[in-house]
Amino acid sequence: MSRISSQQPGWTARADVVVVGSGIAGLTAALHARRTGRRVLLVTKSRVEEGSTRWAQGGIAAALADDDTPDEHLHDTLVAGAGLCDIDAARVLVTEGPEAVRSLMALGAHFDVDASGVLSLTREGGHLRDRIAHAGGDATGAEISRALVAAVALDEGIELIEGALALDLLLDDSGAAQGITLHVMGQGQRDGVGAALAPAVILATGGFGQVFAQTTNPAVATGDGVALALRAGAEVADLEFVQFHPTVLWLGPSARGQQPLVSEAVRGEGAHLLDSTGERFMLGEHPLAELAPRDIVSRAITRRMIATGAAHVWLDGRMLGDGFWHERFPTILASCRSHGIDPVTQLIPVSPASHYVSGGVHTDLEGRASIEGLFACGEVACTGVHGANRLASNSLLEGLVFAARIGQVLDGSSSIPRPVAPTSERLSRLIPASAMRGMQAMMSVDAGVLRSDASLARAQESLRLLHDTSGGVEGTEDWETTDLYLVSRVLVDHARQRIETRGSHWREDYPERDDARWRVRLVSHLTPEEDIVSRREDVNHAPAGVTRESG
Repeated sequence: MSRISSQQPGWTARADVVVVGSGIAGLTAALHARRTGRRVLLVTKSRVEEGSTRWAQGGIAAALADDDTPDEHLHDTLVAGAGLCDIDAARVLVTEGPEAVRSLMALGAHFDVDASGVLSLTREGGHLRDRIAHAGGDATGAEISRALVAAVALDEGIELIEGALALDLLLDDSGAAQGITLHVMGQGQRDGVGAALAPAVILATGGFGQVFAQTTNPAVATGDGVALALRAGAEVADLEFVQFHPTVLWLGPSARGQQPLVSEAVRGEGAHLLDSTGERFMLGEHPLAELAPRDIVSRAITRRMIATGAAHVWLDGRMLGDGFWHERFPTILASCRSHGIDPVTQLIPVSPASHYVSGGVHTDLEGRASIEGLFACGEVACTGVHGANRLASNSLLEGLVFAARIGQVLDGSSSIPRPVAPTSERLSRLIPASAMRGMQAMMSVDAGVLRSDASLARAQESLRLLHDTSGGVEGTEDWETTDLYLVSRVLVDHARQRIETRGSHWREDYPERDDARWRVRLVSHLTPEEDIVSRREDVNHAPAGVTRESG
């Protein structure tokens, strides 16, 4: 086990369960842990309401309509996953999903309804039914976050620590999780590096969009949960499958960090993609045209940008009209206008940006990681539910469903803490924050939407040189940069190993999908010396006949 901080904890907090993260997965996990009678310590990197969930625009997918079924939702999920979904995980998601959404509504989340009071459902890319529930038109994540934060605030058995960066996992003599170290800023007695001790640790830290120069993820999405698990020796899987959202507002060649998302629900309501010549190019790419799965749309856009030399394509939503934009997409409308673009009368410049990772900490269907006492749910986890490419609006649902399943495991587990063993003296070499922008730009060019053996080899060499010449110091920015570096190492390693194109992983030098050799999951862990060790794992596949073309 290696660690990112040499500082000894200056304070200690104790609970039955530590939950790291305050998005839909973390908040739901905390509430379900409380239903088992456990005392919960909820730690979050910024403010409790500032996780990635609040940025979700489109909605949450579930078979809630009378003309829809979990089996149909399963089919669409498997098609989008490009042959790599674990069918048991996907079946859990779609079967338990409708009740999870109803429970969220019972908790106080208000979704949009039609004039008769019936839940208003729309369609997004890859779905063959209208099954996307939304709130406030395009503010679904904000409404879900509001409801969950309110519920957590009312529970006196949940203690909250904000402004806390998770550093390292703490283990006992048997190798089981017993808490984490974290760095807190400005919390009085709990300031600086401390220890949060508990016999159950739930990672719900979200993704690592900040690996790339352009992303829809907030600044806090620096892969801390995946990196913490890796340093502790836990297994991770499928990090090569990074989903690039096709339609992110293009703000110019120098833009960095979080970019405004233009939800595919806009395309679901009828908006079209046009190239620089005005051609609606998706008509020849896929039977669903603009509503094809995200990886297909992102690739088509990237190809068209390369072919035309343009820095972006255009999204045409002018046919929707002023009233519809105000009613259905008020947040997107305001975002576009704040950047000088009026989508009611103008084309919207868009291009792909990193959005979601299908991989993460390797777990079973109850959220258990390969280290006893360590759990993960939401985007930080890899249950196999998304396969090689997540179906639109399945992410919020995943957070609900698998957080609840962790709660069921906790209900039958021991809450007796055990002494923490001395941690390893091996300290990871820290990467300075000054290297972050260059690393992000390199990852976008060499390991982004377009990949090849040559580009991935360049990425590996760049990361090696960065490590060998770095000299970071202990502190939040260097710790975050080091987490991004570690995640990037494994991502690039997986992407170079997988010599095929599948889902959101596109190899220019291997443009075809290779089911004979690569219908497997890449699972990796770090040695104490931080070498990457990988194995191939068979996946509980979908039945034969479920293919991309069936969509």
